[in-house]
Amino acid sequence: MPTLLYLHGFNSSPQSVKAQQMQKYLQQKRPDIHFICPQLAATPAAAWSQIRAICDDLRAKTDGAFGVAGSSLGGFLATQVAERYGVRAVVINPAVNPHILLQDYLGEQLNPYTHQRYQLTEQHIHELRKLRIDAPSCMERIWLLQQQGDEVLDYREALEYYRFARVCIQKGGDHSFIRFDHYCAQIIRFLEL
Repeated sequence: MPTLLYLHGFNSSPQSVKAQQMQKYLQQKRPDIHFICPQLAATPAAAWSQIRAICDDLRAKTDGAFGVAGSSLGGFLATQVAERYGVRAVVINPAVNPHILLQDYLGEQLNPYTHQRYQLTEQHIHELRKLRIDAPSCMERIWLLQQQGDEVLDYREALEYYRFARVCIQKGGDHSFIRFDHYCAQIIRFLEL
């Protein structure tokens, strides 16, 4: 059975709107596709360790029949998956430089979904810097979904970084990617699941 791995963003969860919309779409329209959306660890190295374990397991069980989608920080991590596992990825309003962006969030954090409290430290910023791929070789397998009205991230960073990927740029919108549910079928087609 093909699998979609969905990676949520910073201080988010599998209960996020986009994750729920994708899961609902698959249940109703594509029950032949297995949906995995793990609650990622709050810190980058621990989250990447989780993702690698899931991808290694999927590779062993499905002979590589999986794709990945990720939003915001999840898009940053989905790019890692595409690069390292040779799969297709859809990145939604992705964080391109989270090691810079999250400098403003150092200190105590509260995940509004899980109510987990934790400290975001300089060590975590270092972990993000180490995870960044400066020149990905996987752009032909990536689709960028970007809204210019993203109030959290500068959309121009994503356009520059993913310039050799398939790109869908929309005026307006916001960081949540308004009307994401209208893209579910196209995402599955692009991922070839």
